[in-house]
Amino acid sequence: MAKYIGPKTRISRRFGECIYGEDKYFERRRYPSGQHGNSRRRMKRSEYFLQLIEKQKAKYIYGILERQFENLFLESSKKKGITGELLLQACESRLDNIVFRLKFAPSRSSARQIVSHRHIMVNNRMVNIPSFRLKPGDKIGVRKKSKNHPVILESIKKKSGPLVEWLILDEDNMLGIFRVMPKRTQIPENIKEQFIVELYSK
Repeated sequence: MAKYIGPKTRISRRFGECIYGEDKYFERRRYPSGQHGNSRRRMKRSEYFLQLIEKQKAKYIYGILERQFENLFLESSKKKGITGELLLQACESRLDNIVFRLKFAPSRSSARQIVSHRHIMVNNRMVNIPSFRLKPGDKIGVRKKSKNHPVILESIKKKSGPLVEWLILDEDNMLGIFRVMPKRTQIPENIKEQFIVELYSK
């Protein structure tokens, strides 16, 4: 599957915020590259531009390709409820995102690799599909043979940030539970989902 493997700091500068976590290079220079840097006059941003940039930001944050993201939107738009919130819930319930939220991986890209390399179990069954969608009540654990994996151990030890309230973690057994589908207020990502809905609704 295709994926973005370019410089992440460059993407963060495009959006004016660090979307991949801590980045010392982003902190040194928060604006996009160019001959005149941050001093050049910025053009007025159109409504379409703001909507497009918000969609691109969400795709990069969750590591989802265009076709996948569009399918998630179409699926969300057919359900009862607020489409933007349902879209973010669909992104958050992906296995790679849950592995990242449980601190089993330092980033979502690392979580995708851990899942693909068969280190993760869902309800005591091995799952190696990063886009696998979880439901409330599902149990996510590290495979017995992988509990000494250096990346997983280091990530758990680092404990970067608090655990989201809609997940439960048994750190000693490396086991997590997807307790409930998160509400919009429980999703920490800085995404204006209404702009995405407006873009796709045109």
